[in-house]
Formats: sequence, C-alpha cells, structure tokens
Amino acid sequence: MNKILIVVDMQNDFVDGALGSEDAVGIVDNVVNKIKNFDGEIFVTYDTHTDNYMETSEGKKLPVPHCIKDTKGWQLNKKVQEALDTKDAYTEVEKVTFGSVELPQIISEFYNPDEIEIELIGLCTDICVVSNALILKANFPETPVSVDASCCAGVSKETHKAALETMKCCQINVIGG
Repeated sequence: MNKILIVVDMQNDFVDGALGSEDAVGIVDNVVNKIKNFDGEIFVTYDTHTDNYMETSEGKKLPVPHCIKDTKGWQLNKKVQEALDTKDAYTEVEKVTFGSVELPQIISEFYNPDEIEIELIGLCTDICVVSNALILKANFPETPVSVDASCCAGVSKETHKAALETMKCCQINVIGG
C-alpha cells in the first residue's frame, strides 16, 4: 500500500499572516514532524490568488487579500518548507478555491487508487482541509482517507471541531486529536 500525505495550504498568510492565528502557529511543529517522519509521497497544495482577488466571489465574501501568487504570504511557512526540502515532494498543486479538483487527477497519474492511503494535514480544517478531504473521498470512495487533527487548525476551535465531525460522518478517519 502506497501512503500519500497531502499538506494543505501551510502558507505564511494562513499561519501568521493576513489570516493567521495562534492555533495555526501552534500546529507548525506537529506538521514539520509529520513531514520529516512520513514514509511515502507528499503533495503540497497552495491557495493561489491574483491581484484581482477582491473582485472574485471569494474576495467579496472574505475581503482579506491573501495568498497572492509569488508574495511572501503565498509562500510556505519557513519551517514547513525546510522540512519539505528534505523530501521528494510534489509541490505544484495550486488551487484557486478551497478544494483542488485537479488533485485526484494528479494522484491518479502516479498511483492506482486501489493501492493508496491518503492522509491530510494543514490549514484551515474547516475550509480547505475538509474541502480537499471530501473531494478525495468522492473520487476515491474505497481509498482510506484520514486527517490528523493534531496537524490541523481551523478558523476557530468550534469550526475546527465541526469540520472534523463532518469528515467523520463522510467516512474520513480522524486521527491524532
């Protein structure tokens, strides 16, 4: 069985930047340890916006410019990047919305879905992590999908917990928390 780790949006703007939080900063060391100790393929997603973010549907509902491509906020957290630099990670999964519809296609290019296990970690549990977990589970219904709660943080503690419960209801295993 091939193991796949999806590191979701561990970018500066979500850790300690425009949309950062104390809880997000608090999971960085857990994420770094998970990456360093993971034996399998690692895929990394990037929330990716352009200068016209405020004109987009998301920008109108969340009027906080963030993760503008090629800015410091778009880059991965330094500790996370350093951990990934020690691995052979696929780091080209840019997404313009919460979940990546391309991610299942990319994984399928490398692996037979019947021969993989997928684990997700990152930010934010209640937006991008849950979106990607549900997309992956919908595309790979027989593939074990899990989320390590100790390596995730949400917009708030309440919405983090709610997202974990939602994922459990959708047959996604919640571990580590």
